[in-house]
Amino acid sequence: MATREARQILIVEDEFLVAMLLEDLLSEMGHRVVTCIARVDKAMQFADDGDIDFAILDVNLGGEQSFPVAEILRRRGIPFVFATGYGADGVSGEFRNELTLQKPYEPRELERAIKKACARLTD
Repeated sequence: MATREARQILIVEDEFLVAMLLEDLLSEMGHRVVTCIARVDKAMQFADDGDIDFAILDVNLGGEQSFPVAEILRRRGIPFVFATGYGADGVSGEFRNELTLQKPYEPRELERAIKKACARLTD
């Protein structure tokens, strides 16, 4: 199930087992997970200058929303998708039109979301 273009991916997720599962899925697809970060402040620091070309952001990290991380990624032109157990209803405001992955992850949906988010930047 390898992809044509491997991505350097940042995972922002506060549930350890969910992050591990996601990392395994992405590796099977041929991507490289650069790091998994569980806190918004640390994710913001990494998003600002980390060597990544894609990110998957859990919307809710211990009661704190990951939207500030998304703002940094958007400014840098790095595609991302939100991940939430609430689906698209978990994202509001200026990010409601961003791609959203429903947890638990379905491998085909994950791959489709990555391709679609990356294609948006080249359109």
